[in-house]
Parts: sequence; structure tokens; C-alpha cells
Amino acid sequence: MNEKMFNELIASIEEGGAILRGEIKPSRQFHIDSVDVKRIRENYKLTQVEFARMLGISKKTLQNWEQGRRQPVGPARVLLLVAENYPDAVLNTVKELACV
Repeated sequence: MNEKMFNELIASIEEGGAILRGEIKPSRQFHIDSVDVKRIRENYKLTQVEFARMLGISKKTLQNWEQGRRQPVGPARVLLLVAENYPDAVLNTVKELACV
């Protein structure tokens, strides 16, 4: 590593520390909206058991999401967003899987 890159790295680390200590504001922030799992399920007109089975998750996991104790992350969050925006695609896919 050359000296210029090393100095940039040190400056970046110092800036990160200042942000964590609240001395300066970050140059950008990311906000991820939460997923309204209960609303998505209700739009499908399914019970918790039916919706959990459709998604391939436990009823307890679904309840934790709906009651705000946990938030879906990663692939589960993406699946819920697909389920919200493209309900027919999810229903058709699940229907095909049930026939196999």
C-alpha cells in the first residue's frame, strides 16, 4: 500500500469514528422501510397458518413479524415484497409447487 492510500484509509477511519461519536453527520444515510406483513397477508385473504405455509415459514415466525417483535430480512423480505407487488406470480408459483 502506498503512502497516499494509507493516509486516505486513516482519514476514513478517523471520519468514521467522528460519525460514531456524533461529532459529525454522515455524508449519506440509508433508510429501509419496514414491510407490513399483516397487510400483505390480509390482502391474500389467508389465515396466518395458510400464509406461513405459502411462504414456507413457521406460523411463529409470521406472528413475530406481524407483531413487530422481528423484521423479515434478506430473502424473506424480498419474497414478501414480491408477494405484495406481484400476488398472481406468487400464487401461480405456489400452486405449481403444490401440484408437484
